[in-house]
Amino acid sequence: MKTEGHPDYHMITVTMTDGSTFQTRSTYGESGATLALDIDPKSHPAWTGGNQTMLDRGGRVSRFNDKFGGFIKKK
Repeated sequence: MKTEGHPDYHMITVTMTDGSTFQTRSTYGESGATLALDIDPKSHPAWTGGNQTMLDRGGRVSRFNDKFGGFIKKK
């Protein structure tokens, strides 16, 4: 295989939102670089079960509810 076609993998440090860190191999930056995450599995609502809101852009949700509202069981 050609060596010039492959990215350079090296060790970097990843910093999570709570300040914890871990080492991993990556093509990000240079060897020894630090990648600080803004969102990670410890803080993202998709993994934490946090409050998520549905935005109604241009009445799409209300049109959907009008069209298919009869199929949805209400508690």
